[in-house]
Amino acid sequence: MKAAVIVFPGSNCDMDMYHALTDFIDAETVDLVPHTAASVAAYDAIFLPGGFSYGDYLRSGAIARFAPVIPSVITEAKKGKPVLGVCNGFQILLEADLLPGAMKRNKHLKYMCRTVDVNVENADTCFTRAYEQGERLRIPIAHGEGNYECDETTYETLKANNRIAFTYASDVNGSIGNIAGITNEAGNVLGMMPHPERAMEKLLGSEDGRRLFTSVYRHWRDTHAVTT
Repeated sequence: MKAAVIVFPGSNCDMDMYHALTDFIDAETVDLVPHTAASVAAYDAIFLPGGFSYGDYLRSGAIARFAPVIPSVITEAKKGKPVLGVCNGFQILLEADLLPGAMKRNKHLKYMCRTVDVNVENADTCFTRAYEQGERLRIPIAHGEGNYECDETTYETLKANNRIAFTYASDVNGSIGNIAGITNEAGNVLGMMPHPERAMEKLLGSEDGRRLFTSVYRHWRDTHAVTT
């Protein structure tokens, strides 16, 4: 599997993502791809890390959405390649209309940085198949604008089509339905506010994020298996 970690001005979780992909799964290639790149077509999976792209000016992800690399990310997502956006990456996916809804300031208007309980709501996606349905995970959050919002029709559609991948076990930031992560209709694009790349080792408090990356790798391996 060839993986691209997109690096924007202001990204600060790109190396965490790189570490997760290089040290814990058998990825053939993991490249840090600049926001100025014209194409990510050579990659099998695309990862948008957290941070404060372009200083979060206007609103989180609003400027990064117009980075030169984004049209190619959209094209590859529509081809069915796995695309993961974490925290600021999730915000960018929303701004790029790869996922529905928007982010608001946390309900208490404060930046939050701590480990929280996260529930697996859909264990049948290319990102979650190594988890058990309903499993509770411990994953860090670090955001000031993680209050996911959408209209009631969109929310009911997300629920009806099993597109809510993760929820918070409690009301962490005011998100509708305690949503922590959602997928697109095809299930190959996931946006989530918790940071699985920061939950890779027990030494750091949790390794519950590791199986998300394992799931992506196994999906790629299974869909590229050569039979004789």
